[in-house]
Amino acid sequence: MRVSQLDHVNIVTDDLAGTARFYADLLDLEARDGPPPSRPEDVKWMYDEAGRAILHLNRASFFKPLGREAKPAADTGAVHHVALRCEGHAEMIERLKARGLEHATQDIGSINLKQIFVVDPNGVLLELNFFGG
Repeated sequence: MRVSQLDHVNIVTDDLAGTARFYADLLDLEARDGPPPSRPEDVKWMYDEAGRAILHLNRASFFKPLGREAKPAADTGAVHHVALRCEGHAEMIERLKARGLEHATQDIGSINLKQIFVVDPNGVLLELNFFGG
């Protein structure tokens, strides 16, 4: 057995529709209903341009695997952040400014990487990575 890649990140929320809108509007991810038996009012999966469901969004009161409860918070505990590889650095800066979202940037010239850090509506820190140009 071996791990071949990260499949997705699961985010719990008290505002499923608002969180799905945040990811759709800011990152151009497509919101779709989760597969049965999940219900649309409990689960949304966010798909990237290649058709991969990279984020699973669940109403906090719905998702309790192994009896473990999770809830949105100011920070996300042991998971510090979620990093996403992106394109269009300048466009993202403009989107963040237009939405009045607080963010931080960092350039790592040694590997030709520009980073943007922003927090989602549930306290999840996102690291948006832009390699090249």
